[in-house]
Amino acid sequence: MPAAVREHLIERMHDRKIELDDLNRLRVWLESEPDVPEEPWYKDFGSFKLCGEGRYPKTFLLAGQAASGRKL
Repeated sequence: MPAAVREHLIERMHDRKIELDDLNRLRVWLESEPDVPEEPWYKDFGSFKLCGEGRYPKTFLLAGQAASGRKL
């Protein structure tokens, strides 16, 4: 993952106050090397949604925020 993308995600993670249990679920999911589409996508982890496009995540949304793209 490019450094700029990683830094953005870390910043958003702190801004969004993501719960530790959900971060662990995110870690397990990322370690599984999930197959994601080239078009915009999102995955709901409970206290947040991870949004991306292609192989890289782009940002975190709060649980109540609407995500666009294909739900994984």
